[in-house]
Amino acid sequence: MIHVTFLGPIEEQVLELDVKNLRELKEALEKIPAVKKWLHISAVALNDTICENLDTPLKSGDKVVILPPVCGGEK
Repeated sequence: MIHVTFLGPIEEQVLELDVKNLRELKEALEKIPAVKKWLHISAVALNDTICENLDTPLKSGDKVVILPPVCGGEK
Protein backbone atom coordinates (compact mmCIF):
# COMPACT_ATOMS: atom_id res chain seq x y z
CA MET A 1 0.00 0.00 0.00
CA ILE A 2 1.11 3.54 -0.72
CA HIS A 3 0.07 6.59 1.29
CA VAL A 4 -1.37 9.59 -0.59
CA THR A 5 -1.60 12.99 1.10
CA PHE A 6 -3.29 16.09 -0.31
CA LEU A 7 -2.14 19.63 0.47
CA GLY A 8 -3.67 23.07 0.18
CA PRO A 9 -7.27 23.39 -0.96
CA ILE A 10 -7.74 19.70 -1.81
CA GLU A 11 -10.06 18.57 0.92
CA GLU A 12 -9.46 14.84 1.02
CA GLN A 13 -8.26 12.54 3.76
CA VAL A 14 -5.02 10.58 3.50
CA LEU A 15 -5.58 7.55 1.30
CA GLU A 16 -3.93 4.15 1.29
CA LEU A 17 -4.00 2.56 -2.15
CA ASP A 18 -2.56 -0.52 -3.82
CA VAL A 19 -1.31 0.70 -7.20
CA LYS A 20 1.74 -0.25 -9.28
CA ASN A 21 2.76 3.12 -10.73
CA LEU A 22 1.83 6.79 -10.91
CA ARG A 23 -0.40 6.16 -13.93
CA GLU A 24 -2.58 3.74 -11.92
CA LEU A 25 -2.61 6.23 -9.06
CA LYS A 26 -3.80 9.01 -11.38
CA GLU A 27 -6.59 6.77 -12.70
CA ALA A 28 -7.71 5.98 -9.14
CA LEU A 29 -7.62 9.63 -8.06
CA GLU A 30 -9.62 10.77 -11.10
CA LYS A 31 -12.56 8.83 -9.65
CA ILE A 32 -12.70 11.21 -6.66
CA PRO A 33 -14.48 14.44 -7.72
CA ALA A 34 -12.82 16.64 -5.05
CA VAL A 35 -9.40 15.51 -6.28
CA LYS A 36 -10.00 15.19 -10.03
CA LYS A 37 -10.43 18.92 -10.60
CA TRP A 38 -6.94 19.58 -9.15
CA LEU A 39 -4.91 16.78 -10.77
CA HIS A 40 -4.13 18.50 -14.07
CA ILE A 41 -2.54 21.51 -12.32
CA SER A 42 -0.89 19.77 -9.37
CA ALA A 43 2.65 18.55 -8.88
CA VAL A 44 3.30 15.09 -7.47
CA ALA A 45 6.00 14.33 -4.93
CA LEU A 46 7.12 10.75 -4.43
CA ASN A 47 9.04 10.29 -1.19
CA ASP A 48 9.80 14.05 -1.09
CA THR A 49 10.96 14.29 -4.73
CA ILE A 50 8.88 15.89 -7.48
CA CYS A 51 8.05 13.26 -10.09
CA GLU A 52 6.48 13.73 -13.53
CA ASN A 53 6.85 10.32 -15.19
CA LEU A 54 3.55 8.42 -14.98
CA ASP A 55 5.41 5.13 -15.51
CA THR A 56 7.33 5.59 -12.24
CA PRO A 57 6.85 2.40 -10.22
CA LEU A 58 5.45 2.54 -6.70
CA LYS A 59 6.18 0.12 -3.88
CA SER A 60 4.58 -0.57 -0.55
CA GLY A 61 5.33 2.18 1.94
CA ASP A 62 5.90 4.93 -0.64
CA LYS A 63 4.55 8.35 0.27
CA VAL A 64 2.92 10.42 -2.45
CA VAL A 65 1.90 14.04 -1.93
CA ILE A 66 -0.40 15.89 -4.32
CA LEU A 67 0.69 19.54 -4.40
CA PRO A 68 -1.75 22.02 -5.97
CA PRO A 69 -0.39 25.40 -7.00
CA VAL A 70 -0.38 27.86 -4.13
CA CYS A 71 -0.66 31.62 -4.41
CA GLY A 72 -1.56 34.40 -2.10
CA GLY A 73 -0.19 37.20 -0.05
CA GLU A 74 -0.87 40.89 -0.14
CA LYS A 75 0.57 43.59 -2.33
